[in-house]
Amino acid sequence: MAKVAETNDLDVFRDIDRRQLPVLDVGPALSGNKKAIHKLADRWREVWESIGFMCIVNHGISNELIKSMEKEAKRFHDLPIDEKMNVYITTDQKGYSPGYSSLTTHSEFHERKKLDNVEAYVIATDYADDNPNVIAGEPFYGKMPWLPEEALPGFRSASEKYMKTITALGKKLLPVWALSLDLKEDFFKPMFEDNYTYFRLAKYPQQIDKNMDDMGVSAHADTGFMTFLPPANEEGLQVLDTNNNWFWPELPEGALIVNAGQFLGRWTNDRFRATPHRVVPPLKADRYSLACFVNPNFEAVGECLPTCTSEVNPPKYPTQTYREFFNWYMTNTFTHYGTLKKVDGKAVEV
Repeated sequence: MAKVAETNDLDVFRDIDRRQLPVLDVGPALSGNKKAIHKLADRWREVWESIGFMCIVNHGISNELIKSMEKEAKRFHDLPIDEKMNVYITTDQKGYSPGYSSLTTHSEFHERKKLDNVEAYVIATDYADDNPNVIAGEPFYGKMPWLPEEALPGFRSASEKYMKTITALGKKLLPVWALSLDLKEDFFKPMFEDNYTYFRLAKYPQQIDKNMDDMGVSAHADTGFMTFLPPANEEGLQVLDTNNNWFWPELPEGALIVNAGQFLGRWTNDRFRATPHRVVPPLKADRYSLACFVNPNFEAVGECLPTCTSEVNPPKYPTQTYREFFNWYMTNTFTHYGTLKKVDGKAVEV
C-alpha cells in the first residue's frame, strides 16, 4: 500500500466523511449455538476481507463496566507526573509512557516524523512465577509495575477485571475467527492458552492551540491478533478504507469496535486486513481511550495458514513467533524501546 500523504493542517484531517461501520450481532454465537457460530463466521469473513473494521453488539460487556474503567483511567492520568513516573514503562513494555514517546517509524501509512501527543499506561499479562520464560528472564515476561494500593485505591483490581473480561470475550470468538478462515473450529485454541493481553489506558490531551499540528496517534495498524475498543468520551478515531480514504466511523449505542492486527494479517497472508487507523486530537476535552489487545501466547508460531496460500499466492512473510514480531513492532514504534536498562528493578534511559 502506498503511503498516505499527510499535511500539518488538522482541519483537513477533520473535514472527512462519516460512515457506519459494519454491525455484527455476536450474541447468539457467544451462547455456544453452533449454527449461529457458522452463520456469524460467514459475515465475519466478509468484513475482514474488505474494510477490516467492525463493531459488535450483544457482546456482554456492560456499559457500567466501560464507564467505570473510563473513570479509573482518568483517575490515573490525573495523578502528578512524578507519581506516574514511579511506574515508568519497563523493558518488558509494561507501565507508563509520557506524551511524545511514540511514532510508528516503520508505518507504511504516513510520512509524519513528529512524535505522537498521547500518554498511556499499559497493563499487560503477568505470568506465573514458575513459568520457564519468567524464570529465564525472557523479553516481555517481566512483572507489571503497579502503583501502591494506597496511591490509587481500587485501580488495580478494576483494571485487571476489565482486562480479564475483554480477554474472555476474545477467546469466545476464536471459533468464529477459525471458521471464517476455513479452519477447524478449535484451530486457535492452543495458541491462546496462557495468552498475552495488553490493555492501553490512553489520554489524548485536548487541542487548545489551533496552530498545533500534533497528532494523537499517527496512521498505523495494530500489532497483534484482535483489538477491542469501546467508544471514547471524545471522538478522535479515524479509519482508512480500501481506496485510501479516511473516514470517521459511526456506530450504534452499546457497540464495541473490533479490528485485526498485523500479526493476524501476516498469519493470513493479508487475506484478512489489518486496517490502518489514526487518532486526531480532541477539541472539546481530554480524550480517554480503552484499547484492549487480545493476542496469542508469545510462543505461538505465525506460519502462513494453509487456507491462505496457494501456488499462485505464496507466503509473503517469514514464519515467526508472536514474541519475535512483537519485539520488532515495539522496537520500531517507541522512542524508549531498546534504550532502557534495569537499575534497582526500575527501567531507566541509557
